[in-house]
Amino acid sequence: MQTNRKHHISHDPIHDSAIKHVQGISIYIDDMPQFHKELQACPAVSPYAFADIKNIDISEALKAPGVHCIITAKDIPGENQMGPVFHDEVCLADKELLCVGHTYAVVAADTYEQAYLATKLIKLDAIEKEPILTIDQAIAADSRLQPLRVIERGKVDETLAKSKHILKGQFKSGAQEHWYLETQSCIAVPGEELEMMVYSSTQHPSETQAIVSEVLGIPRHEITVETRRLGGAFGGKETSGNHVAAWAAVLARKSGRPVRMRLTRDMDQAITGKRHPFQSDWKIAFDDTGRIEAYHVDMHTDGGMATDLTMAILERGMLHAENAYYIPNIRINGHSWKTNLPSNVAFRGFGQPQGMAVIENAIDAIARYLGKDANEIRRINYYDTKERNIAPYGAEITQNHLLKIEEEILQCSDYLNRKKEIDDFNAHSKFIKKGISLVPVKFGISFTTSFLNQAGALIHIYSDGSIQVNHGGIEMGQGLNTKMIQVAAAELGVSIDRIKLTPTNTSKVPNTSATAASSGSDLNGMAIKDAVDQLKERLMPVAAQILGEEFKCEIAAENIRIENDLVFDQSNKKHSICFSDLASKAYFQQTHLSAAGYYRTPDIWFDRAKGVGKPFHYYAYGMAVCEVEVDTYDGKVKLQRARIIEDAGETINEQIDIGQVLGGFVQGFGWVTSEDIKWNEKGRILNASPDTYKIPGIGDIPVDIEVKLLEKAPNDNTIRRSKAVGEPPFPLAISAWMAIKYAIASLANHKLEPNLKIPATNEEVVLSVRDLEERLK
Repeated sequence: MQTNRKHHISHDPIHDSAIKHVQGISIYIDDMPQFHKELQACPAVSPYAFADIKNIDISEALKAPGVHCIITAKDIPGENQMGPVFHDEVCLADKELLCVGHTYAVVAADTYEQAYLATKLIKLDAIEKEPILTIDQAIAADSRLQPLRVIERGKVDETLAKSKHILKGQFKSGAQEHWYLETQSCIAVPGEELEMMVYSSTQHPSETQAIVSEVLGIPRHEITVETRRLGGAFGGKETSGNHVAAWAAVLARKSGRPVRMRLTRDMDQAITGKRHPFQSDWKIAFDDTGRIEAYHVDMHTDGGMATDLTMAILERGMLHAENAYYIPNIRINGHSWKTNLPSNVAFRGFGQPQGMAVIENAIDAIARYLGKDANEIRRINYYDTKERNIAPYGAEITQNHLLKIEEEILQCSDYLNRKKEIDDFNAHSKFIKKGISLVPVKFGISFTTSFLNQAGALIHIYSDGSIQVNHGGIEMGQGLNTKMIQVAAAELGVSIDRIKLTPTNTSKVPNTSATAASSGSDLNGMAIKDAVDQLKERLMPVAAQILGEEFKCEIAAENIRIENDLVFDQSNKKHSICFSDLASKAYFQQTHLSAAGYYRTPDIWFDRAKGVGKPFHYYAYGMAVCEVEVDTYDGKVKLQRARIIEDAGETINEQIDIGQVLGGFVQGFGWVTSEDIKWNEKGRILNASPDTYKIPGIGDIPVDIEVKLLEKAPNDNTIRRSKAVGEPPFPLAISAWMAIKYAIASLANHKLEPNLKIPATNEEVVLSVRDLEERLK
């Protein structure tokens, strides 16, 4: 697992919180000491998927032991609204209950147990109505969330009409629970007059600040949101953290006391949004070689009861509908549907995996139809570097490493020989079947909402030479803070031991974007670099003067360098002082030793109405080869072997990046195999706990797994020539799903296309096998 280290930051440090985690001393929201007169909060949630509210009676609950405050919609001093983009999600239900788990009141008491018991005393009078719980039901009822979106190029209908070969089908992918270890948490502490301090487990402190501002009806400068770290998020705290923050803040304002709110695991899983389920109808045209001539896809997504970030998620799915392939004639229709389930939210990949899975399934169908290896079909359809390199939305596909990665992964996975061995095994094994698949990923990096591509940072150099760094990103286990310390140290030329990174705080760096879209290092790293550049511009003339006076010579500011904590004249390195001395002397010379950095991603735009633009700053590429074993009797799947190559540019921290690749892949493996959320006919989730919801465990990870970062692939115009690694590895797990499908197809000697959806649970595998056997009769 080597990387090109020419520009690599030397001496990769471990995760900056690793030792604290092991010692159990890392501070999360609920680890914070209790505030004076602090209250504990618990929500009262709807038992109905869809109902009209007639009355909410809190009188008995107010008499319960320990209860100090109960809020309903009428207690909100500002706007009863917390939709982050479209204002279609109320803070507390007042007229309608739109899903099971919809919060209509919140209780604050001396203890959580008292608050919980009091919620059972609230009398809800509501008239239940018939809910919409599936995409098909929503389509039938024309329950649209937002208008149709379209991206189109070429002559799709004309090409489909005259093409020699056409295949069509429907592809479904399911929801997924984020399963962060730390549940949604917040402490709201009222201050002087209108001030409110909010400690929130959020990926987006500035948005949390905005939502709290709106529900309290006060300006944002009265509210400070602080986040030290999250115990996992995966997109589930980009907007969902706003809910508990808003409820806690309203309770704190009404009671005049600090309020702590953290959801239990079961409550968290029951009332929060999930990955968006997709149901896509596709039609594809191709020639005798398998080269795609036209592709039409209607993507239908279940947004739940409110829009939240559904349109951006659907849009990213559409923008990755072709994945790594050039398709001259293509139409992508995006449909968003409203159902009576909790509003679905961001999740690692943000729609890309759902969009990409459809075309990968279609390519697999083409290969089976033509009797060819699926990788052969993929190769002849890959984007080229000079021609056939324009995306459906008009952007040029740049820094294309697809063929380079394919060459390396074919070799390191021994794909051709392993495939032959698997085919030989399947020919002689009746019930146990094996599968193999290679799947590529092209992942666009940037927020597709262009204005979000900006970041700020604040750096202080103290007169003793120690340094404090603050930025607008959020550490949620992915190693962002470690990388930002490395960036600050490398850009300034000092050791990481000098640097302290402080909690993200809206009063230090305002108007930040969410730590999402895999852009945390890109945006905040460049903002830190800008702040460092300002500081160096001030320090270099001072250093030249100090060194000139000390060594009695004239030294030009442009000759000053700072490396390894040493400030020196590059023309004579003996003329040097330590960085601490420079900081002290610069202070006495009245040099400003603080700088606010800023960065915005250049040259990105997207016209949603026309479906054209340059929505991404760059693309990250990767490939995975997976091998599985499938028991066709009970549907049990075992991932036996995996080889992964990920394009991380010039990695800032190799071990952190490899960890992200492995983590993303394993989480993706859960999505495509075991993580199946079930709701009953009343809209109640049936597996809202870890004993009934199956995320991957250590036994699901193959012993034989190797990850390699692509070498000699620098990414110009990014921080330290690096690339994002948070989300791009997730969809690589689709290769495991494709391998399962390959194993099932071997039952029919690859002559018939298996019907299989995501996730391929044991049950789904058995049903797919039985369906195939029936069609063979």
